[in-house]
Amino acid sequence: MPTEVTTGPVPELWVGADAPGGLALPAANPTADQLYAPRGVWLDDDLLVVADTGNHRVLIWHGVPNADFRSADVVLGQPDFRTEGAQAAGRGPEKGMRLPTGIVIHEGRLVIADAWNHRLLIWDEVPTQTDRAPDHIIGQPDATVVEENSGGECGPLTMYWPFGLAMIDGRLFVADTGNRRILAWDGLPEPGRVPDLLMGQDEFTQRVENRGAVGPRGYRWPHDMAGTGDFLFVSDAGNHRILGWRPAPTADVDADLVLGQTDFETAGEFPYGPQSATALRFPYAVDIDGGRMAVADTANNRILLWDRVPEESGVPADTVLAQPDFESNGENRWKMVERDTLCWPYGISLHRDRLAVADSGNNRVMIWRLEP
Repeated sequence: MPTEVTTGPVPELWVGADAPGGLALPAANPTADQLYAPRGVWLDDDLLVVADTGNHRVLIWHGVPNADFRSADVVLGQPDFRTEGAQAAGRGPEKGMRLPTGIVIHEGRLVIADAWNHRLLIWDEVPTQTDRAPDHIIGQPDATVVEENSGGECGPLTMYWPFGLAMIDGRLFVADTGNRRILAWDGLPEPGRVPDLLMGQDEFTQRVENRGAVGPRGYRWPHDMAGTGDFLFVSDAGNHRILGWRPAPTADVDADLVLGQTDFETAGEFPYGPQSATALRFPYAVDIDGGRMAVADTANNRILLWDRVPEESGVPADTVLAQPDFESNGENRWKMVERDTLCWPYGISLHRDRLAVADSGNNRVMIWRLEP
């Protein structure tokens, strides 16, 4: 018998590609209301910000849209809404991007993980005009260098595919995915400032997968973080698990709990057969707000919700979104695109009783209304 699930949450808003005939396909040329494989999203009371990853740009809505298919107000990474291509269609990386992903807004400042340029971009205020260059670049020596680890060895000032960002208790966390580590700074960093915290490696010069063996202190593909001063969770997507620390660590220490695996030494994927309320497959994103936790269980094409932040390993999710039960995991439920289906959800943003989902495989962002 299928596992019984809580029902109730529904998507209330749709931004991006519509689905004529049941397929959500991006426009042949970008527009202000179309998305191509978005992988990051930020939602608050006043803003919706989307990493439109496949179009190498970031879209900003000043004021959360109140109806489907609304056009964005600002585009970053391209000179206009109709230009496509990495590095602003060849203009260069000074204003361009290459596959942006993570997004954070902190004290009015915007931070973007420009993943395949191996750097962070910081604007001192959320732009209200298109084609604004960032005010600061972190992870590269200047705006023209875009090679992994700045073209050299891994170090304290370099990055390799920084995918996820999170602001936790005044500290900026970065999932430096290609270097298999977590970096964190107290506040937002300035160029040339060494991170205040390194997790996942013994030294800044190391980038060893799983620290040599799967365990409670290493990662394969760390991709996102969430937490408060009381706890920290890291989505270790390549090991199909979420690691948790209680309280949030101030040093590189063993995790206290694991979700998605039976123990810290296990990292298997279970793609076939029924899933469960405790299984995870490539969980690329995690977010926490108001005591509730959400996980983008990406390869299972679903979102898992915990009513309370787990305090021990193996706690099952309370609710599943986009699937009829905890056992199912089909892309769009093995049907055509519908309003409450998902196909490879990558990024999420949980804000009060609303959850924004970057539904990458469907080329859209959905905002779900959750029960209080």
